Parts: sequence; C-alpha cells; structure tokens
Amino acid sequence: MNSGLSPDPSPPGRGGTREPRRDSPRMEPARALYTALVFAALPFLPLKLWWRGRREPGYRRAIGERFGRHAASVVPAPLFWVHAVSVGETRAALPLVQRLKRAHPDATILLTHMTAAGREAGRTLLGDAVEQAWLPYDFPFAVRAFFARFRPVAGFLLETELWPNLIAGASQLAIPMFLVNARLSERSARGYARFPALTRPMLARLRGVAAQSEDDAARLAELGGPAPVVTGNLKFDLAVPDQARALAAEFRLRFGAATRPLWIAASTRDGEEALILDAMARSPLPAKVLTLIVPRHPQRFDVVADMLRRRGIPFIRRSSDAAVPAEAAVVLGDSMGEMLAYYAAADVAFVGGSLLPYGAHTLIEPLSVGTPVLIGPHTFNFAEATENALSAGAAIRVEDADSLIARVTNLLDDTESRAAMASAARAFHAAHRGASDRLWAWLAPQLSALFGSDDKEASRSNRG
Repeated sequence: MNSGLSPDPSPPGRGGTREPRRDSPRMEPARALYTALVFAALPFLPLKLWWRGRREPGYRRAIGERFGRHAASVVPAPLFWVHAVSVGETRAALPLVQRLKRAHPDATILLTHMTAAGREAGRTLLGDAVEQAWLPYDFPFAVRAFFARFRPVAGFLLETELWPNLIAGASQLAIPMFLVNARLSERSARGYARFPALTRPMLARLRGVAAQSEDDAARLAELGGPAPVVTGNLKFDLAVPDQARALAAEFRLRFGAATRPLWIAASTRDGEEALILDAMARSPLPAKVLTLIVPRHPQRFDVVADMLRRRGIPFIRRSSDAAVPAEAAVVLGDSMGEMLAYYAAADVAFVGGSLLPYGAHTLIEPLSVGTPVLIGPHTFNFAEATENALSAGAAIRVEDADSLIARVTNLLDDTESRAAMASAARAFHAAHRGASDRLWAWLAPQLSALFGSDDKEASRSNRG
C-alpha cells in the first residue's frame, strides 16, 4: 500500500498537499540567552555520560549521536520520528508506532531516546522494526545535524519533551511537530510560566497538542499550546505481555510468594528507601512477609544494597537468579525492564516517588495487572489519574512511611479487601482504555491533509 508521503511535501495547489509554513531562522532574545546557558554546560556533558556509564554502559555508546554525529548509513524515506525519553514513554509510544506502521508501511520509523534504559526498552519492544538513535542535546548545531541526517516528514514528542532549539529547528525546516500523550503538572506549568518569552514561541511552533487530561490541556493552552485536545493516556492501552505474566509466575515461585505474602515498594527515589526501612524498624511486618524494593534508577541499586547491609537486614538481589532463602526479609529488584512482572507478582504495590516531593510515578502498570495500589501524598505528576483511582477504590493514599507500613500490614492480612481493590483496579484500567483510537482519529486527518495520504487506516479512523 502506498503511504502517500513525500519527504518534500508540495506547496498548496500542487498535488493537493500543503507545505507547513517555514519559521524564520532569527533567534528570539530569550532563546539566545537559553542557548548561551546550554553551551556553558557543553564541556561537562561527556563527563556526565562517562560517569553514568559506570553503572549503565549504554550511556557510553554512540556518544557522538548526542551531538548530531550519526552514522552515514542510508535511512529510507519517508521517515516519521517519535521521541520517547525513557522506558515509560517508550512503552507509551508503542500504540502510535504501530498505527504509523499500519497506515504507512513504506515509511521508516525513527525512535529517539535520552536514557539508556529507554533505548534498551525500544530495542526489546520493537527490535528491527524501527531505527533508533539518541536525541541530540539542544544545541543548534546538533539539532541542525540531526535534521540534515534523518529529514523526518513529521515528529512526535511524547509527554513533556519540550526543547526550544529542537522545536525551532523543526519549524525552520517546515517539519510539523506534534506533542502527544502530553502531560504537564501544575508545578511544571508554573515553572514554564516564569519564562513566557521562551515558552510561548516554543509551544506556538507545535502543529498540535494531544493531552492526557482536561487539566493538562488547560495548562498547555494557557502557556500558548495550539488548541490542545484531550485524547487520554496511551499507557492504558498497553496490553500486558505474555512474557511479563510468565516472569511474574516465576518470581512468585522463586520468592516463595505461595507461602509468604509479598509487597513491593516500586520506583523508589533517593531518601524513600530509608524512610520505609525506618518505619519497618519501628513497626515490624509479620515475620513471613517479604518486601521487594525496586529503586527507580539503576545507579542506586548498589546504594540501596549498602543501606540494607548497614542495617543488618538479610536480603537477596534479583540479579543473583537464586531462590529466596527463608531468612531473607527483602528482595532488591536490581533489574531493568521487569517492573510489570514485579507488580504482577506482588500482593500489594506501593508506587514510589510519592513519599517525598518527587511527584510520584505512574500507577497504571500495577492497576493493569490488578494489584492493589498504595501511594503517598506527593502525586502532582499524575494528579488526575491518582485521584480517579482513589475514587474508584483501586488505590489508597498514605500520608507517610509509618502509615504505609500499617496499610501494608492490614491489606496483607485482609484477603477480602485486597480482592475488592484488585477488582476495582482491573475495572478502572479497562474503563480508561481507548486513548490510541482517539489519538489516531485526531492525528490521521492532519497527516492526510499535510501529506496527501490516502491510507485505509486514516479512512477507518475518520469514519470511527
């Protein structure tokens, strides 16, 4: 099937397609100041990558790509570009990538990332179905080299990946940019609002914005986003892979979860593990309960291991691939890409980043596998989803680490309450599916108008 796309769209009146307006190359004073500050950090970026590469070797690979130096291999045109900064955004991008491939089978999909974990997730989930690269740092020279190398016909930024020079560079080349699955917390919106001379031109250059919620859309519109629409959160549309369910069953056997209750403290951030362990020392869990701690960032795996040793807490690392001995009180989840299996293996899940003011991480994954959720007081990154899950009875808010341990103890002892929360979690997740259909129904006609696409997928979306 012909994709109907061209890497060089014709202007109006020639073949029925319409060329996006090219932006002026002149740099606004606010962006010039921002760029000067970015250049001040340039000497330190290779050192940062080398340092992070000590524990995540992926950061030391293809470093030149981060500065616009990409391999000269031929990438077939036309090319759609999807940017997903890390693991969560990469998983959320799956429905969009699949729609693009069905609608335009002759097109190349380029998937870019900023984190090593995100790039590895893209390779695992999509393999050779997409091209992968690092997104360049937001230097004008790197952005120009990136666009000269790949020449995308359209770009899609996931969630809140807003880079002034990147978006301006696309606008100067008449590359339409869409911010999709967009979210913007109230706190982040206040930060962007402090720099209107930088924020408003950047958002105005976007071709369109598809937001996760009404609140996200309102905040983006207030900052200058072009008429945001609400399409929902793509993460609700992700199916639980069979391999994740199989790994969860393996974990339950290995952890002995058939005979001892298991709860998970997931995506914990710096300072939260200490709070949780202190609370467990004050109010010990029943002897048989097994605690699974999974730090958010892999560079902290060894830090948490040292913390457990200093406290004299018997533990085992998941990376040992060994069965959990009866005397172990904690399993340290020192692996990447297995969070969904961890959640599915647990009887109760706490979502980290919420005991301290990090804003929390998404609770969609534990809800998708029907695991009762506990979450702390700081949830500004996912405020609406959290409040809705609380109202549905799928989650419970705890105020601090002590109340967290008390709730864990009660829920592990109350089979009926856990079953009710698990049922509510599955129902809540099912009720919020459909974001990918809504996104494509909004996006497909715009791609068709821009590029003269005659694909059947767009036609089906329009009729739907």
